[in-house]
Amino acid sequence: MTLILGIDPGSRITGYGVVRDTGRGCEYVASGCIRTGAGVLHERLQIVFRGVREVIQAYGPVTMGIEQVFMARNADSALKLGQARGAAIVAAAEEGLEIAEYTASQVKQAIAGTGGADKQQVMMMVMHLLKLVQKPQIDASDALAIALCHAHHRQSLIPHGLASAKRRGGRLRL
Repeated sequence: MTLILGIDPGSRITGYGVVRDTGRGCEYVASGCIRTGAGVLHERLQIVFRGVREVIQAYGPVTMGIEQVFMARNADSALKLGQARGAAIVAAAEEGLEIAEYTASQVKQAIAGTGGADKQQVMMMVMHLLKLVQKPQIDASDALAIALCHAHHRQSLIPHGLASAKRRGGRLRL
């Protein structure tokens, strides 16, 4: 059984989700949000870094999936998102986790079967797949979806003996 951390990065709210991959499916472990408030950017990035590190230390995942940055209409927002994402990645790297990155459409495809699914569709599938009775916060739901996507991708590589392969430049490196 493998514990997987999913991160939905944000400069104000970073969602996290932890699932246990049993090999036959995934089980819910924990989820929540790291809220940074409205302080200066470097303080918010420090909160993201420390928050992700605390989640890793509390639950002990061995691998992490994180959403890739997409180019939004507002370049400043995209840059801040990228910086928050970087803080989360460094926290995971410092704790020795394997890290994989997924686009939003890859996550939606893996969870809802279509890359064009909306947030509510993804949330409902996350609830169904993890047998949740209460709706998680939207950022936590997105993080759980990323963790489930990562579990799915890991499982698809195992039968081919590629589970330990590393991705570099979009390609698997053995």
